[in-house]
Amino acid sequence: MSLHSPLAETNRLGFMSGYLESLSLVERLHRLLLDVIKDEFERLGVLDINAVQALLLFNVGDNEVTAGELKSRGYYQGSNVSYNLKKLVEMEYMHHQRCEIDRRSVRVRLTPKGRDVRDVVTELFGRHAEGLQDRGVLGPDGIDQINHSLKRVERYWADQIRYIY
Repeated sequence: MSLHSPLAETNRLGFMSGYLESLSLVERLHRLLLDVIKDEFERLGVLDINAVQALLLFNVGDNEVTAGELKSRGYYQGSNVSYNLKKLVEMEYMHHQRCEIDRRSVRVRLTPKGRDVRDVVTELFGRHAEGLQDRGVLGPDGIDQINHSLKRVERYWADQIRYIY
C-alpha cells in the first residue's frame, strides 16, 4: 500500500478527525469541570472565590510552593497565576512569605480557610469518582486507559515544545 493511496488518505483524515474531537472534548471537559466546581460553591453559598481559584487551592493541597512551581508541576495552567495568588492571599485563603534564599521568590501555602476550600473540592471529586463507578460510566480499567492515553499525549506535546526551542 502506497502512502498516497486512497485508503491511507482516508485513514489519515479519520485519525485527524478523531484527534480534533479529542482536543475539543478535553477543552469542553475542562470548562465543564470549572462550571461543576462553581456550582458546588454557589450551592454552599461561598461566592467570594471562583472555580479556577478553588482548583488552584485543591492542587496546592498541603504543599508550600512558589508561583513558578505551580506552573511547572502542572498545578495551574492559567496565564494569570500571579493575579489569582494575590487575590487568594488578600482573601486569606493563602499565606505568602518571601523565600529566604531568593528574596524575589514568594512561597505560598494554604491557610485554614484555604484548606476548607480544598476539602470541599476533595469531597466533590470523591462523590464524582464514586458516582462514575456506581453508575457504570467508568471503572478502574477505563480510568486507567484514559489516564494512560492522556499522559502519552501530554508527553508528545511536551516533546514538541522542547523540539521547537
